Amino acid sequence: MKQSYGRKNIILTGFMGTGKTTVGKILAQKLNREFIDTDRLIEKRHHQTVSEIFKNLGEKAFRLMETEVAKELGQKKELVISTGGRLMLDPKNTAALGSTGRVFSLSAKPETILSRLKNDHHHSRPLLDGPDPQKKILQLLHERAKGYQRFMTIQTDGIQPTEIADRILNILQRDS
Repeated sequence: MKQSYGRKNIILTGFMGTGKTTVGKILAQKLNREFIDTDRLIEKRHHQTVSEIFKNLGEKAFRLMETEVAKELGQKKELVISTGGRLMLDPKNTAALGSTGRVFSLSAKPETILSRLKNDHHHSRPLLDGPDPQKKILQLLHERAKGYQRFMTIQTDGIQPTEIADRILNILQRDS
């Protein structure tokens, strides 16, 4: 199923645990495009995990790294990009990346997010460190809601990642 949808990037944003990376990899495979996860790219470049960057350099330094990556990726075409959960909430990053393609915000219920994050043993989540991660998820979702709602939102609760990818492809095909 290789269709170009032009040369525009496909950008997936949304809260952690909503399926951005999983769906992004599927989209990239279906479209024969390069997949980039901005968090993994930052980790690779700085030889530290996101958690280590937060601990050693602070959140502000990490956000600057995100902006650097957004500007760089904004110069490229035909990518499938999974952003960190806050990357597209920064107007500088939205300006750099948003104009290069179509942005989809993946969404899930807080209990779904918590369940997925508890089962993800590959990545640590520094923003959820603390005694009550569910309360923190609710707080962060509330803070970020308006930012995520600026983009076409796709609910991922109870839906297989391949079906979510197909929905995105159908939207792209319909709108092209």
